[in-house]
Amino acid sequence: MEKKILLKLFSALYKIRFTEEEISRRYNKGKMRCPIHLSTGQEAIAASLSLIMRKKDFAVSSHRAHAHYLSKGGSLKKMLAEIYGKETGCSKGKGGSMHLIDTSVNFMGSTAIVGNTIPVGVGLGLSSLIKKKNQFSFIFFGDGAIEEGVFYESVNFAILKKLPVIFICENNFYSVYSHLKKRQPENRKIYKMVNSMLIKSYFSNSFDPYYLYKFLKNKINLKNTKSGPYFFEFTNYRWREHCGPNFDNNLEYRDKKDYNNWINKDPLIVLEKKINLLKLKNLSIIKKKIETSVLSAFQFAEKSKFPKKSEALKGVYAK
Repeated sequence: MEKKILLKLFSALYKIRFTEEEISRRYNKGKMRCPIHLSTGQEAIAASLSLIMRKKDFAVSSHRAHAHYLSKGGSLKKMLAEIYGKETGCSKGKGGSMHLIDTSVNFMGSTAIVGNTIPVGVGLGLSSLIKKKNQFSFIFFGDGAIEEGVFYESVNFAILKKLPVIFICENNFYSVYSHLKKRQPENRKIYKMVNSMLIKSYFSNSFDPYYLYKFLKNKINLKNTKSGPYFFEFTNYRWREHCGPNFDNNLEYRDKKDYNNWINKDPLIVLEKKINLLKLKNLSIIKKKIETSVLSAFQFAEKSKFPKKSEALKGVYAK
């Protein structure tokens, strides 16, 4: 059973990593015209949750949403087609990288506005409560969203109504180029601050996807919707620039020693070492299969057609 979990985790993480890195390799060709926010280096959390989130559960995310969309089971072909602005995209080519949705797996959207999907995710949790359905709502956001008023309002409401909501804060220490120390009191611990609002609050700074899977599995009781809400803070690190396909160490806003320390904690390598210790021989086969499917999805996206002008206002609910 543990071997199967390790291989599933590796497959989920490698799919996200290879997809994101392929986006970065192709982006400068000018065919992807929307801004992109990659999560290379941050994939451990999404990969771990891919084994925990159920299809019937809801999920919403922020501008850095590719990993969450894929971990929820969203269509890779539709995601890439969306980034290419094609009619076969998950948002019909109108939203781009930051506006992904796939209702077939209950991924209910992502947004460019910091903290904007937090109240949406809480509303989805409320709908589960009203309809008496065993559905949780997973809400992904970064440390910057903690500084938005709507975060506190949403957490307070979720606690008050005892909603089946799981807040996932991916703390990568930076809001664009501003370090956490420049934005929040230096001695503040986010999860402790949130815990003072009387919500079950947990923290992990592990970069091991297998550990994170067991940690989440042990803390979350999906069988009981009344067990929520939950708050999790995970520290991680994005390797590439805030927005775009490149590395931006030349800007010198990040400490080189700190950066290299996180690079050496690559969650993909951590998983590979665990799997190699078990002497499982099918890792290269898994990699090849994923690479083939990802490249096929890029081919699908590039060959798909652009939306017609007559479709411009269809599916638009705010003008």
